[in-house]
Amino acid sequence: MGCHLVSKPVRPPEIIKFEGFELDLSTYELRRAGRVLKLERIPMEVLLLLIEQREQLIAREQIVERVWGHGVFLDTDNSINGAIRKIRQVLKDDPERPRFIQTVTGRGYRFIAPVASDGQSGRSRAEGIPSAVPRMIESQTPELSALSWPVKAAPTRVKRTNHRLAVSLTLSALVAIGSALWLARTTWLRTSAAPPIRSIAVLPLDNLSGDPSQDYFVDGMTDELITDLAKISALRVTSRTSVMRYRGTKKSLPEIARELDVDGIVEGSVMRSGNRVRITAQLLHAPRDQHLWAETYERDLGDVLRLQSEVAQAIARQVRAQLTPQQQAGFRSAPVVKPEAYEAYLRGRYYLSNQFTMAQPLNMAKSYFEESIRKDPSFALAYSGLADSYVYLAFFGQGLLPPDRAYRSAKEALRKAVELDDSIGEAHDTLGLLSWRFEWNWDAAEREFNRAIALAPSYSCAHEDRAEYLSFMGRRAEALAEIAKSNELDPGPSSAMTESGAYYQLRDYESLVESSRRGVASYPNEWVEHHSLGVGYEGTGKRLEAISEYQKAIEMSNGDQDATASLAHAYAVIGRRAEAEKILRDFERKSKGGYVSPYTIATVYAGLGEKDKAFEFLERAYQERSLDISWHLKADLRIDNLRSDPRFQDLVRRVGYPQ
Repeated sequence: MGCHLVSKPVRPPEIIKFEGFELDLSTYELRRAGRVLKLERIPMEVLLLLIEQREQLIAREQIVERVWGHGVFLDTDNSINGAIRKIRQVLKDDPERPRFIQTVTGRGYRFIAPVASDGQSGRSRAEGIPSAVPRMIESQTPELSALSWPVKAAPTRVKRTNHRLAVSLTLSALVAIGSALWLARTTWLRTSAAPPIRSIAVLPLDNLSGDPSQDYFVDGMTDELITDLAKISALRVTSRTSVMRYRGTKKSLPEIARELDVDGIVEGSVMRSGNRVRITAQLLHAPRDQHLWAETYERDLGDVLRLQSEVAQAIARQVRAQLTPQQQAGFRSAPVVKPEAYEAYLRGRYYLSNQFTMAQPLNMAKSYFEESIRKDPSFALAYSGLADSYVYLAFFGQGLLPPDRAYRSAKEALRKAVELDDSIGEAHDTLGLLSWRFEWNWDAAEREFNRAIALAPSYSCAHEDRAEYLSFMGRRAEALAEIAKSNELDPGPSSAMTESGAYYQLRDYESLVESSRRGVASYPNEWVEHHSLGVGYEGTGKRLEAISEYQKAIEMSNGDQDATASLAHAYAVIGRRAEAEKILRDFERKSKGGYVSPYTIATVYAGLGEKDKAFEFLERAYQERSLDISWHLKADLRIDNLRSDPRFQDLVRRVGYPQ
């Protein structure tokens, strides 16, 4: 009797078996002894591809094209190696003596274990195979249900050798169809059902080291991950000051997402043991509390910048954010840093980030950045951090550092930072501040602020500084738009102070009162908001209320000079001359042993009506290029009684204020 060929549709097997493992295509699960083994989507799709073309060499390029598709930025070394590593961990496969996956160095991988389908060892049923994958796809992707399964069945009677060949070819075709349809389903889900993520917040990473003294290190890792993600223009990334208040929170992820107005939440942990660091991160679609991705990364401390870049890139891939070639190059070029230098850098950032308006923490930050540079003179981020500490010491250091010295030190640190790495957005933001506040070079300031935002679109400090600069330039509409942007990124105290600063520059005292009241209510311990509220009150004629706020600001800041001068001026204009003169004498006494801004002294003399003395100290401020000249001269109500004097007009001309 001759052989009979049966031409019935063949459907893919429901279960593929190999050496005690079961791969169930209906549930997309890998099991052993009835227990489901955890294997994420990417490794699962790689495993399906290898089984589909078992005993054939699968090139890395084939894996990328099949699993990730065309036109997707991918760090292939880490992504493919990671997927293969996870498959081997689950299968308990030894790469040196493989039973399942053989590595062909420099070329690709091969699945070498014998495979059976639907529970039949060595044979494959050609008819009656359950259509689990089609049922699953039909229920979730109706437009795919019309696909047919036109695969010819194996002969009913063949010689054993031909039978094995037919089984192999049929099984390969079946697995190919099943995995192809699964990939079609997942692709469809990614593009239609997968929740879009256009904004993201990184919650404070947990310290799993069991050592509270490592909190600074974990906070620093959180900061650096936020900084890396802030470089991705396709994502809006919430600032660190806004997320840090959620440390240890009991709020649900949907609640946090609503408060921060974000789609995605990244949470995770850091474990450090000696010079080894492990980061575990997971991405969730926050409104639905839906888990999307999780991964663990481990590196030596010296390679931690590359580790952080890998995490940021992985998150970018998961949210399908398009990276520019410059962003790709930046992530790939993360340098190696000496571990002790990185530790000192994180300590410096800890002090700079948490108490940037207080003198003592700023001095601590400066010392740690200097230590970091001593340990590793090629570490660009340490120079950028050092420049920030000098600038903030000039702003809030209560006379500990003369502005000309602060400027020269900051400028030199920034020169070195951009020489080592010109892609640091923070460095260009600080260059913008120096150009504006120290050099009085308005055009250069705007260029640097724009450059900083181009390099790090979600870097909130650059948006805040640019908002205040635009207010200083009198460009109200642009300034308010930038304030709105900074509020999106950082609905926290820094953004609140920026809004108050912008209204101060615009001399909009009613709006200043309103914004400062909100700031005081939300952040009652921020002395800057109390000072701003005092200025708003004085500008609207409420001098007694202003005096109360100035006093609070002085007490909370341990005697900030600008707040003290504001109090003295207010005393003078309401007739409490003796109290104003006492403050003036204190300033003059302190100036003999430390730095007191001549501008602040000038404002007190102006309040007392002593114009000649006021102009004498304004000239001193001009000669030393005081920071107060660039911030206050256009907007300060304390010197309004000097503005009609020709000497004032001459000063404005020499400063070169934009008209």
